Amino acid sequence: MAVTMAEITKLRKMTGAGMMDCKNALNEANGDIDKAMEIIRKKGQAVAAKRSDRDASEGCVLAKTTGEFAAIIALKCETDFVANNADFIKLTQDILDAAVANKCQNLEEVKALPMGNGTVQDAVTDRSGITGEKMELDGYCFVEGTVTSVYNHQNKNGLCTIAAFNKEVDAQLAKNVAMQIAAMNPIAVDEDGVSEEIKQTEINVAIEKTKAELVQKAVDAALNKAGINPAHVDSEDHMESNKAKGWITEEDVVKAKEIIATVSAQKAANLPEPMIQNIAKGRLAKFLKEVCLLNQEDILDGKKTVRETLKEADPELKIVDFKRFTLRAE
Repeated sequence: MAVTMAEITKLRKMTGAGMMDCKNALNEANGDIDKAMEIIRKKGQAVAAKRSDRDASEGCVLAKTTGEFAAIIALKCETDFVANNADFIKLTQDILDAAVANKCQNLEEVKALPMGNGTVQDAVTDRSGITGEKMELDGYCFVEGTVTSVYNHQNKNGLCTIAAFNKEVDAQLAKNVAMQIAAMNPIAVDEDGVSEEIKQTEINVAIEKTKAELVQKAVDAALNKAGINPAHVDSEDHMESNKAKGWITEEDVVKAKEIIATVSAQKAANLPEPMIQNIAKGRLAKFLKEVCLLNQEDILDGKKTVRETLKEADPELKIVDFKRFTLRAE
């Protein structure tokens, strides 16, 4: 039987599939809307299975707040062409709306929410069949507080942040904090939010870096004293290339290697441990200043920290939580 334009339009509205996909599905289903929807859904499942090993690095990231609750969701796909499609963005927004309305606590809860004639996950699979691209939900996170704020960087749907506060806060200040999180990518509100494991890792890295620098400083001093430019002998490749250029001789190379080996061993065996620990602690403090939100310089006023900006606005104002999600590797 011939299908009508009204039937095609109705199916398209219900599924978001293209006109020809809807027409073909209706023809195959002999005009039965429910069977046609199932045909389109099975196509989506087939596409999803076929492209499961593909990289979904593009997508749409959105954030929403209802006041005390805010969330971010990312719906990923393979190309920016699909990511910028109005129907794809609408699906992401519909999923986010449902997640916020139900105050979902994790991604699995979001996927299981009812949507259309199935679940949110079914809707994503169906959309995969329509576009022919792999799609997956990712990046779901939320915050709760007396007030929450959201920020969509440049409204490009690629990087979003959310922040929660302990009390009422000026809307512009709340947005500025969310912008700060987007720009500076902190990992915690303050030092207490940084795990001891991360702190110890940074200390260990700082200790090894300091030791290497002290040894190198001693080696450079010894090379300079011997009349050899340290930059000319800082690697085997440099030694060979600089010898070929006539900047150093074979005797210089032999002498440099002996100095490097001898001085490195001597200095490494006699490093001042208290100095190393102090330098490492200083480097940890610098790290915490960079990664703790309250310690960071305010991007809108470099003369203040975020902590000072908040205190100036309200001494009792606190950031209780924040989240950040981006599609891009950083």
